[in-house]
Amino acid sequence: MTEPPRKRMVKPPTGGSEEGRVTPKRLKTAKDRTPSSQAWLSRQINDPFAAKARAHGYRSRAAYKLTELDDKLKLLKPGVRVIDLGLAPGGWTQVAIERGVTNIVGVDLLPVDPLSPAHILEMDFTDPACGSLLIELLGGPPDVVLSDMAPNTVGHRRTDHLRIMTLIETAADFAVSVLRPGGAFLSKAFQGGETHEIIGELNRKFDEVRHIKPKASRADSSEVYLVATGFKGR
Repeated sequence: MTEPPRKRMVKPPTGGSEEGRVTPKRLKTAKDRTPSSQAWLSRQINDPFAAKARAHGYRSRAAYKLTELDDKLKLLKPGVRVIDLGLAPGGWTQVAIERGVTNIVGVDLLPVDPLSPAHILEMDFTDPACGSLLIELLGGPPDVVLSDMAPNTVGHRRTDHLRIMTLIETAADFAVSVLRPGGAFLSKAFQGGETHEIIGELNRKFDEVRHIKPKASRADSSEVYLVATGFKGR
């Protein structure tokens, strides 16, 4: 009698979570899909953090990046004022609200469904008028500035890299210009990126600056998060 084939155990996700031990699912059809979109969909289907996000009601798997980061940093709590840059589709704002934040404002170029009690601004963050509108909606300077912004890419490596660095620098400059003393700045960054000048400036303005790569960041991604805490004031 022939033994039934054994199920193979797939490699767990970054950080060794047991939730990565699932049988990969296959897409039923690839008709009219490009290879890149097919690969993206397959990765999403088999991503345990994406599955957890759907089950929990989070709008994106990125919510788990912020939950891990905030478990370490303890930035989000009742009474703090928060600005969320590049909030679409809203996962980070959801986490902040879950953790007791009631005074939060987010901005994105893309439309975002309401997330009470957050104020959501649909506009370009780099618009000179945006900063003052965010502070007006927040009712005063923030304690925390979050940024998970990513630029639209064009497929040209150098151009895309410059766009990424410009966004990080713009977010950092904004944080330094609006934060309350003792405040914090948390931003998406990338390993190997030319962030030394930004980090140098942040080191002059904050008590501590470091990089953290949460487990929900994919292992094959150069994505890390830049964390600056203890704002010294302007």
